[in-house]
Amino acid sequence: MKEQKQYILSCIDGSKYSEAVCDYSSWIANKVDAPLTFLHTIEHTKVPAVADLTGAIGLGASEDLLNELTEVEQNRSRLLIEKGNIMLKAAKKKAVESGVSHVEIRQRHGALAESLVELEDEIRVLVVGIRGEQHEGDESGVGTQLETTIRSLHKPILVVNKSFSTPQKIMLAYNGSSASRKALSMVGTSPAFKDAICHLVYVGDADQSIDTLLDEAKKELENSDIEVTTVKLEGEIDEALAKYQLEQDIDLTVMGAFSHSRVRGFLLGSFTEKMLEKTKRPLLLLR
Repeated sequence: MKEQKQYILSCIDGSKYSEAVCDYSSWIANKVDAPLTFLHTIEHTKVPAVADLTGAIGLGASEDLLNELTEVEQNRSRLLIEKGNIMLKAAKKKAVESGVSHVEIRQRHGALAESLVELEDEIRVLVVGIRGEQHEGDESGVGTQLETTIRSLHKPILVVNKSFSTPQKIMLAYNGSSASRKALSMVGTSPAFKDAICHLVYVGDADQSIDTLLDEAKKELENSDIEVTTVKLEGEIDEALAKYQLEQDIDLTVMGAFSHSRVRGFLLGSFTEKMLEKTKRPLLLLR
């Protein structure tokens, strides 16, 4: 039996980032020649059920009023489904127009993280906005669904926080850990980065061993025909990376799950949150 090809999964919810999420998803799908699936989830409502409202209305609530409340709830659910379908069809149309050859759409009920865990084996890369529709008015911070998703999923996650532009310069945060080496390997082997210039960045106290570490990593990328610039920075890691990203007009940052020194707990602790808050460009997180 032929093994099913993993797809790029793009999560859209009507937030201001949804169009960019669609564009970045299409870019990846085209680059790596993978199918693309758009997902829209409908969270279970936290509004009290009709039975719970009867007490607030009073004992004199008429049957007609209760029937009307039931109808309101049913209409709300129907409209959410219809809204999601409209967004999914628009996203599919946009992806097809951008050249993606295989596009599917899905709609599921329940929490986003739960749906993603169920689909995890099918996912190659997940693309999400930094904040969902409920928190899109916030100018900083990370959406609660994104935080839960990062903790739950063991797949590459591209977090989108700006309108789409083709990544021409990427930054790879590197310290020689197993997770950062995984990121190095991904950059070196993925068709998505073949035409990009890679800034290989180390933050921390540098010595001869760090020079050797960066030289070896640089040669590995150059063997994959990727143009590389190596950089050593000092200071707080999140601040140094975010500053360099802006100064060098980096289009996309790739980071692994660092597991020692000041960044222990990456993807599960404050460092990830700080990077997501401070970075102004998309961030590809690798577990």
